[in-house]
Amino acid sequence: MTTVRPFEPTDLFKFNNVNMDNWTETYSNGFYLNYLAQWPDMMLTACAAHSNKIMGYVIGKTEGRVAKRPVAEEMTLHGHVTAVTIAPEYRRLGVAQMLMDFFELASEKIYDAYFVDLFVRPSNAKAILMYKKRGYSVYRRIHAYYSGGSAKAEDGYGTIHDTYQDMRKSLPRDSRSITVRKNGEKVVVGPEYVAN
Repeated sequence: MTTVRPFEPTDLFKFNNVNMDNWTETYSNGFYLNYLAQWPDMMLTACAAHSNKIMGYVIGKTEGRVAKRPVAEEMTLHGHVTAVTIAPEYRRLGVAQMLMDFFELASEKIYDAYFVDLFVRPSNAKAILMYKKRGYSVYRRIHAYYSGGSAKAEDGYGTIHDTYQDMRKSLPRDSRSITVRKNGEKVVVGPEYVAN
């Protein structure tokens, strides 16, 4: 059984088993604490009920603003998943799905967001498949968003450079799915177009 609870500052000292893999971006303690101070509703921890061991976590934030008109350029208020990661021994058990359910619900009910987005390496095929099954689609590819690591060697489309996928899912507030697009794989932007 799994328990999902709010992320606690002491989790920083307990989640090494989760962060030690190639897919996880690891941040400084100050980074996590800043998120916890600003967006406590967007940080959740999944724990094994029998041992209280951390199985995984999701951290995120809200970005953008409320639209004055119902056009995509103004419908920018959204939940952004900064990281969702699961310890290797707890993968493929639905833990990431559970954390994403809670994150999407917080984005919708607490922040009244239009959509949820996240950035994912094109080589992370399992994560991309999970997100697509959840209704996410590629909105655009972002060239040179992350720095360092082996990810600079591929983008999943046969080109060697540092390109990541910005995936989005509309929430009920965007009832006409204005904030997502078809064929987003064909849209490539620089990191300067990502900041809201």
